[in-house]
Amino acid sequence: MTRPFPPLQTISTGLVVAVVGFFSSFPIVLQGLSVMGATAPQAASGLMSAALAMGITAIVLSLLYRQPISVAWSTPGVALLAVSVLPAGGFAEAAGAFVCAGALTVLAGMWQPLARLASAIPTTLAQAMLAGVLLPLCIAPFQAAAELPTQALPVILTWFIAGRFNRLFAVPAAVIAAAIVVILNASDTGIAPDQVLTAPLWITPTFSLASAIGIGVPLFVVTMATQNIPGIAVMRSFGYEPKPGPLFASVGAASILTAPFGAAATCLAAITQAMCSNEDSHPDPSLRYWSAIMAGVFYCILGIFAAAITGFAAHADPLLMATLTGVALMGVLANATHAALAVAEEREAAVITFAITASGITVFGLGAAVWGLLAGGIVYLLSRKTS
Repeated sequence: MTRPFPPLQTISTGLVVAVVGFFSSFPIVLQGLSVMGATAPQAASGLMSAALAMGITAIVLSLLYRQPISVAWSTPGVALLAVSVLPAGGFAEAAGAFVCAGALTVLAGMWQPLARLASAIPTTLAQAMLAGVLLPLCIAPFQAAAELPTQALPVILTWFIAGRFNRLFAVPAAVIAAAIVVILNASDTGIAPDQVLTAPLWITPTFSLASAIGIGVPLFVVTMATQNIPGIAVMRSFGYEPKPGPLFASVGAASILTAPFGAAATCLAAITQAMCSNEDSHPDPSLRYWSAIMAGVFYCILGIFAAAITGFAAHADPLLMATLTGVALMGVLANATHAALAVAEEREAAVITFAITASGITVFGLGAAVWGLLAGGIVYLLSRKTS
């Protein structure tokens, strides 16, 4: 039977999870949507929709299964968008690709062969593709430090120093530092946002084969390989027995429903999943699901104020936002690089995947991530046949 009220410890855990999950990666979401052609109001709508999707989905799934099911937006997925080419049809075509990625996730949850196919992609190659996507973004802070040192360096130093004490709060600390920099460099007109509450904006999705293959499929692959599948593994490591199929289908459905409002991809969480599932969440494992529920509540509250957050960020220098995005992804890049090179026999294929993806090439309308994974996969298969 569900408790009528959450334990106090799970409320505080949920708040920490929401703060870490939201403020550690919202700059990446905004940058990814912007590259896809979103206007400021559309980006605010997308940020709000993504936050509401992860919040509501986490609440419903955690209540339904009585397990701490933490849900997130796909940070690797929006990082992929940030280095992708703007679709010919603009943000409407990008929204169509988001729908395709969500539909593939639903299909993976309902049809085991597709789930097995996604799981069969070598972890080293998936992580190498992710590392290649992240490299240009993680270089940006140091380029910004050379061009705009008075604004970029305080953010980098705050991130680095805060990380010596607590890595989870390194990026939120950098966000605070960036906010102070924006305030100190504000013009006489001020930095108050045009609106505080966010209005959802409908973007009618348009579909093209090029965007479905070039954006939708890589978004599906990177989200499954780096978020959904690891999220299930994290839950199992803490003694829970989630049902992967229904969970994949649920986050995929959430992605489809919110794509027309600008959200890219909803998925199972990995890092915040561990925060909700461990003993610090609550001593009683049967009550830890309340932490995921409370995190979902706080995500929804933050999402409602997405317009204010986006409006404030609009006053920041683009180099400052690039710095914030880069430091937020630095830990993800380190983990992806380590995982990509973990297996000696697969390093050649992983390096090829990484190099092609990082090159940023576009051939026949398909982006570097697709070509990197294809080339790396061919090398991987050939090396296994000759070994």
